[in-house]
Amino acid sequence: MFLLQANTTSLISVTDLQLIAPELILTVCACLALVMEVVLPYRKSKFTAYFSLIGVALAFVSLVLQALNIWDGSVTGFYGMIRIDGLALLFRGIFLIAAGLAIGISTRYLDIEGEQHGEYYTLLLFATVGMMFLASGYDLITLYISLELMALTFYVLVAFTKREKKSNEAAMKYFLLGAFSSGVLLYGMSLLYGIAGSTNLGDIGREVARIVGLVGAPDSAWAGLRPMLLLAMIALAAGLFFKIAAVPFHMWAPDVYEGAPTSVTGFLSTGSKAASFVLFFRIFNEGLASMHVDWAPLLGLVAAITIMVGNWAAVTQENSKRLLAYSSISNAGYLLLGLIAKNEYGYIGLVVYLLVYTLMNMGAFGVIISLRRRGIIGDNVEDLTGLGQKAPGLAAMMAIFMLSLGGLPMTGGFIGKYFLFGGLIQRGAESGKNWYYWLAVWAIVNTVVSFYYYIRFIKVMYLGDRIADDKPLALSRVLQTALIVSLAGVLVIGVFPQPVIKLAKELIKSFAG
Repeated sequence: MFLLQANTTSLISVTDLQLIAPELILTVCACLALVMEVVLPYRKSKFTAYFSLIGVALAFVSLVLQALNIWDGSVTGFYGMIRIDGLALLFRGIFLIAAGLAIGISTRYLDIEGEQHGEYYTLLLFATVGMMFLASGYDLITLYISLELMALTFYVLVAFTKREKKSNEAAMKYFLLGAFSSGVLLYGMSLLYGIAGSTNLGDIGREVARIVGLVGAPDSAWAGLRPMLLLAMIALAAGLFFKIAAVPFHMWAPDVYEGAPTSVTGFLSTGSKAASFVLFFRIFNEGLASMHVDWAPLLGLVAAITIMVGNWAAVTQENSKRLLAYSSISNAGYLLLGLIAKNEYGYIGLVVYLLVYTLMNMGAFGVIISLRRRGIIGDNVEDLTGLGQKAPGLAAMMAIFMLSLGGLPMTGGFIGKYFLFGGLIQRGAESGKNWYYWLAVWAIVNTVVSFYYYIRFIKVMYLGDRIADDKPLALSRVLQTALIVSLAGVLVIGVFPQPVIKLAKELIKSFAG
């Protein structure tokens, strides 16, 4: 009897471990990368980058095999703390793509900065592990620990260039504001746990639906918990608004994006943002789904202001990294529209746009990194002057990335925004509330405004004077590969989006229902 029980426990443990196989692979590779830094001589540290890329590729293969086994449905493990469903599969794939591209654009940058160390790639992999657990977490404790794992690694990565004063200042600001926002988020989670009596999102969702349904009952003790539930919702939203850099909790983003190493900025603006949105999705569209009528107007107001502030503030920026920081803020507002819509179109738009945003933002930062040479920073918009004559291929890539960020048809950015705006209009037709239509119109008008500062890049590249420095740009093969992959993804999704749309639709159909 004892042996039978032991074997059963062992089988359950193995099954649970299979659910987190991609995360385990990345964890092992991160630990080995740290050891390689000690064993290998300094000039061989770049091998750690290639080894990390292999680890990301193995994790992606493991994820694909896992998706084939649980394509239609979901599997839970670790006593309900982990749930592998369509959402988890999609976002874990996005995180692995972001990690691979981040490593690709980092190797040359770290060589120039003289910071080619193995612990950099270890931190990148651990940040990716935290993101992936955010996608598969189905318990408040799991989600919070995963969030802190991701955040702590980014605090160190932002300050990785220790000799740069801006990098140290950015890391300190990010750490202090991040700690404050984590406290607010944890307070909201504790209120939610006190109300629902559970940290499991499924249990919370059922208990919240029950409380919301009893609001009209005159003698119900549960109905009196609604004010506390609203307070929990507001605290959770405030903490998450900081993570996605939404107004009025966006003040850290421009300084951190400018001060951080450019390769870290690219990863922070894509992987971290996608992870924060999957956390937003898990809590609000599952745990607080029955309160949609309460939190949709709040998110709508924040989205409208965020879109406006991000776009109009970007118009006046001269530093390309600060400009892309405000662009990231405005895009956070666009992505909120998918959560507000809470329908199939909105969810498809959220997934597709996050994937495309990862590709085009990583590509844009890769081009900026290619301009960096010893003695030349290359972070200002004007540093791109004449790039169309000096490096036509790079200039064409940058132009496509900028036009896709603006949402030009035939690019991936247009497909994502089409579904985000379409989901909002559908929600307006279903609910009969006009503010959904007004919000969609507001987003479209501000999208037109965004083309002004995106086209500035194209203007200086093709219409500016020729660059005084005629030395050819030296791109590593890994950086070239990362740029080509980003470009191909943006164009293929823009011209032939059906496979990606079908994949997203198939994997999120349970949530859309």
